[in-house]
Amino acid sequence: MKASRISILVPVYNEVNFIRQILDKVMAVDFLGLEKEIIIVDDGSDDGTRDVVKALGEENPAYKVFFHAKNMGKGAALRTALNYVTGDIVVIQDADLEYDPADYPELIRLIVEDRADAVYGTRLVPGKAVRAFNIWHYMGNKMLTLVTNLLYNTTLTDMETCYKAFRVDVIKSIRIRSNRFDVEPELTAKILKQGYHLYEAPISYYGRDPEEGKKITWVDGIWALQALLKFRVMD
Repeated sequence: MKASRISILVPVYNEVNFIRQILDKVMAVDFLGLEKEIIIVDDGSDDGTRDVVKALGEENPAYKVFFHAKNMGKGAALRTALNYVTGDIVVIQDADLEYDPADYPELIRLIVEDRADAVYGTRLVPGKAVRAFNIWHYMGNKMLTLVTNLLYNTTLTDMETCYKAFRVDVIKSIRIRSNRFDVEPELTAKILKQGYHLYEAPISYYGRDPEEGKKITWVDGIWALQALLKFRVMD
């Protein structure tokens, strides 16, 4: 596809210690020569992140900064960010340091070369450095991915990955209804139901433990399972 700009969506909630670091990493990456547009949505942070994000928006015109008055979840933050996208390709970047933006060029290359409509970065295929998972997170991820494959007749290895890249028309065709982390299965369900070409590519993963700030819990696994079942039969 002919692309000139990439939109990098950064939902952030209470990541005051990492938000500058991750954005510096994003800025340092060459996204195959595409112009960068970085859309940051602070989702009601109360740890000082909001002030940092506001300052970043004032410092750098590449950042588009928006705020939620209260915490509503990752899905809600992405829904807000998508209202302001002007790029030809859209990627999602969490505001912690679990994922490395240097992995993104190989994902978007598949879109630029017209091989894929969407590309997921998988943490579960050999080839990149991956921190050993918490066994319960690993088993939960494997279970949810298996359910995805059975319900949607596919062979994904890592449905819950943060790193997702889309042609802009693909992501814009999806009406996001989920507010929480269940946005991951919702996006996957709707992409597969619409017959888009979805690829995976290996990425690095530097996972955190809960005491290090990881926010996803077993409750989010239940929400994800409900989303997979719900969006199989409805929009």
